[in-house]
Amino acid sequence: QVQLVESGGGLVQAGNSLRLSCVASGGTFSRYSMGWFRQVPGKERELVSGISSIGGGTRYADSVKGRFTISRDNAKTTLTLQMNSLRPEDTAVYYCAARSGGLAFQSAGYDYWGQGTQVTVSS
Repeated sequence: QVQLVESGGGLVQAGNSLRLSCVASGGTFSRYSMGWFRQVPGKERELVSGISSIGGGTRYADSVKGRFTISRDNAKTTLTLQMNSLRPEDTAVYYCAARSGGLAFQSAGYDYWGQGTQVTVSS
């Protein structure tokens, strides 16, 4: 069983940056592909970015390409999402998720979830 704990959310003005972290425990972190998802009320949870367990390949939603960077530190069992040039439309609850095997692009493909952290971007 893997436990995931996110941190780093908050309220920022448009154009500023935030750095989200997700610390994993209870499993072999390096074996899991990891993803950052976000969700706003009334909408489905969407993949923001993912990073694979093998090779560290990454994937980004078109809306965040060039602004967000995902990374992982297997020694520290930590997943990070650096978010720059934030926009009001980035406002959401952000979730960290883990799955065995390769990257998946739908939330249903992930086995473990954090509790979420709120990101609010004011205009």
